[in-house]
Amino acid sequence: QVQLAESGGGLVQPGGSLRLSCGASGDTILHMGWYRQAQGRQRELVAVITSRGITTYTDSVKGRFTISRDNAKNTVDLQMNSLKPEDTAVYYCYTYGITTREHWGQGTQVTVAS
Repeated sequence: QVQLAESGGGLVQPGGSLRLSCGASGDTILHMGWYRQAQGRQRELVAVITSRGITTYTDSVKGRFTISRDNAKNTVDLQMNSLKPEDTAVYYCYTYGITTREHWGQGTQVTVAS
């Protein structure tokens, strides 16, 4: 069973920055990333990174968010810059492991408001 430990999130003004971090243990992780779910909307992919460092971003965050990972530590970070009110959501760490397949963390709230 994979365990995920998320940190970061909080309240920030529009144009500000936040950094989310997630550590995984309990499985060999192939892909790591972040999803988000805004109130009243479906959960959507924000960004994902493979073990080889190939990244994918949803269009709305390209140029503003950067995903990175440390394979040795099984950690993934999401640096979020130029935040907008529409980025407000619960952000979930995501992993795809050899044994556990897809798994999501408990989620951390990101609120962008003045």
